[in-house]
Amino acid sequence: MSTTPLQPSHPLHPDARDRLYAECARAISEAGVERESLFLARLALLLFEQVGDEARCRAALADALHALPVPSLSAFELQTGD
Repeated sequence: MSTTPLQPSHPLHPDARDRLYAECARAISEAGVERESLFLARLALLLFEQVGDEARCRAALADALHALPVPSLSAFELQTGD
């Protein structure tokens, strides 16, 4: 596992980051629960191709897993419609 966060070679502007986050969330919702994991794996692979560096991609995977938050109860309730 990476000991320090992966530093992007070209950081996104905060506004662009927010727009991309929202678009990613929308695309995940559009893919639906049954295809969510496949969509995310495909997206990651396409982005890995853009990075073109296996070591950086592996570091990003480790960093993402390490910082993964536990879903809150309210997020679970929104997904199930309770």
